[in-house]
Amino acid sequence: MSKIRLEPELYLNRELGQLAFNRRVLAQAENRNHPLLERLKFLCIVSSNLDEFFEIRVSGLKAEIEAGSPPVGPDRMRADQVILQVAKEAHELVASQYRLLNQEILPGLEKEGIRFLRRSDFTAAQAEWIKAYFLREVMPVLTPIGLDPAHPFPRVLNKSLNFVVELEGKDAFGRNSGIAIVQAPRVLPRVIRLPRDVAVADHDFIFLSSILHAHVSELFSGMKVIDCYQFRVTRNSDLFVDEEEVTDLRAALRGELPHRHFGDEVRLEVAENCPQQISDFLLAQFKLGQDDLYRVEGPVNLARLISVPEWVDRPDLKFPHFTPGLPVQLEPGDMFSAMSEGDILLHQPFQSFQPVIQFLEQAARDKNVVAIKQTVYRTGAESELMEILIDAARSGKEVTVVLELLARFDEEANINWAQRLEDVGAHVVYGVVGHKTHAKMLMVVRREGDRLRRYVHLSTGNYHPRTARLYTDFSLFTCNEEIGVDVSDVFMQLTGLGKASKLKHLWQSPFTFHKRMLNAIQNEMRNAQAGRKAQIIAKMNALLEPEIIAALYEASKAGVGIDLIVRGVCALRPGVPGVSDNIRVCSIVGRFLEHTRVFFFHNDGAQDVHLASADWMDRNFFRRVEISFPVLDPGLKQRVIDEGLKLYLEDNAQAWEMDPQGQYRSKSPGRGKPLIAQEYLLSILARRP
Repeated sequence: MSKIRLEPELYLNRELGQLAFNRRVLAQAENRNHPLLERLKFLCIVSSNLDEFFEIRVSGLKAEIEAGSPPVGPDRMRADQVILQVAKEAHELVASQYRLLNQEILPGLEKEGIRFLRRSDFTAAQAEWIKAYFLREVMPVLTPIGLDPAHPFPRVLNKSLNFVVELEGKDAFGRNSGIAIVQAPRVLPRVIRLPRDVAVADHDFIFLSSILHAHVSELFSGMKVIDCYQFRVTRNSDLFVDEEEVTDLRAALRGELPHRHFGDEVRLEVAENCPQQISDFLLAQFKLGQDDLYRVEGPVNLARLISVPEWVDRPDLKFPHFTPGLPVQLEPGDMFSAMSEGDILLHQPFQSFQPVIQFLEQAARDKNVVAIKQTVYRTGAESELMEILIDAARSGKEVTVVLELLARFDEEANINWAQRLEDVGAHVVYGVVGHKTHAKMLMVVRREGDRLRRYVHLSTGNYHPRTARLYTDFSLFTCNEEIGVDVSDVFMQLTGLGKASKLKHLWQSPFTFHKRMLNAIQNEMRNAQAGRKAQIIAKMNALLEPEIIAALYEASKAGVGIDLIVRGVCALRPGVPGVSDNIRVCSIVGRFLEHTRVFFFHNDGAQDVHLASADWMDRNFFRRVEISFPVLDPGLKQRVIDEGLKLYLEDNAQAWEMDPQGQYRSKSPGRGKPLIAQEYLLSILARRP
């Protein structure tokens, strides 16, 4: 083991790195060159990201503190040290977020005829409509709870909208607690669009919180409502299933899911006008401290605003529309013939995800196809791909689905798909207990003459048509016989029992991926030491694994040129004198979520290129089933290098450069021409109207 691995000052903290990524996302909302509705979306994405950050990462830190655990990360920071810094930076981030909302986004939208009305803005006609809406749609589903010994503080669902109401007077039973809680059921929309006949602007919206504020007195007949304040609590949402004790993972997980709504509290959000005594009261109920309190000037859940751009037909306030392109080989439409003529590469979302659906559709209909095998991690509650698999199984095809039940926040959807697949006779397995199946593989076995032939699709991203329009990913269609055998062997491991077989082309976690990556890095180091050209370019979502980082430091010291394109958290410090002088780190944050994992090694001129479902993180190397697959076709390999690596290194408008302290600086084209990698790829691969 390298001595460098033991030096904590050479590793950056994971949680602080995640907050730094969200600051880069917030910068997209701040970017006045972006259309207004897109800026609103970025603002919402920050809120959604922060929700998960508190649900998983902050809750984990609190659990470490409670257990008195020693430092677990390579940076050796104690959990109590991290959480103090997290609180400081998260408060600053949230304050910037709402300041931007109130000072730029909402006023800008109002100028464009898109308004979010306050109670003081209501016209007489609007006030009448809103009251009728409250009485008809809202009041019947509310259950106000006056707090007294018979009515203790209610259990509050994770991330739900709630109100604390200050009251005066006595109720019908003579009670006078002074405080009541009103929980807004999730069936109620958080943003309501006013009908055209009462709207003043082109698009008038009102928050559910404003409606309830205006008519909360209707819930407390004969009592005086002093005021009403919205609040929201975030809870630990990491599910625990004892995999050593479980005999039926699906049943155990179904039983555990409801507990996600009532995990330990980690954050309290309240309206800015909430009095100190009320926020202190709430903090005491949830056993939280002042650092856990977030006062916000606006709705406590900005993530709910992400639907607004879909409701507003204003193309001028959104990114230009595009139609994903198709590789020329796929224009005729017969996937099997096209794949027989050579490998096919898709670069999403610039190119269409439709060929993946088409491949599965043709396999389901083709009388010569005898078997279909697919891994599923995230696919959504509604999925055309899953419906096709169900139809294929119903028609008698041998369908096998390795479905990961523990895909975080998609567990319920995956449980439902598992049930539907089993109902039509498909073989459904849940991978390997203790190792999430994160690999992205689809294999079709087809009888052609007197032999069976394997057709394979491998990807860096999920089989999810919606995110395929939002995430950048590479995927490969191939009927290369050796790759087909490798994929078949991995499926055999996942569905059966036996030793891991030796794969010819695929690198697989938890068996060979980490070792092969270390070997490839060390090979570049040896080439540099021998005076040969040595280069590594790697693109991923996160870089955290200590031994990989240590190996990169050693390679840098040997003279290997290393470029790392890391979208999110990077624990490596670039540019440290004598350690990482030859390492550069950048992050690309733009219109699409960068999701490709590409690994390039010069290898003395061989220029090896691997695509993967995995990042360079401990979990991907050791606790998941992942695959990394080579791009063997020379033309496609060059495409990956040009489109997925070199172009991003040349981006001078959406790239952020990282310094040795872990701080990011936005690159600028200066007097030169701006180059936005994603926009350039749209121009060469997609079809514009």
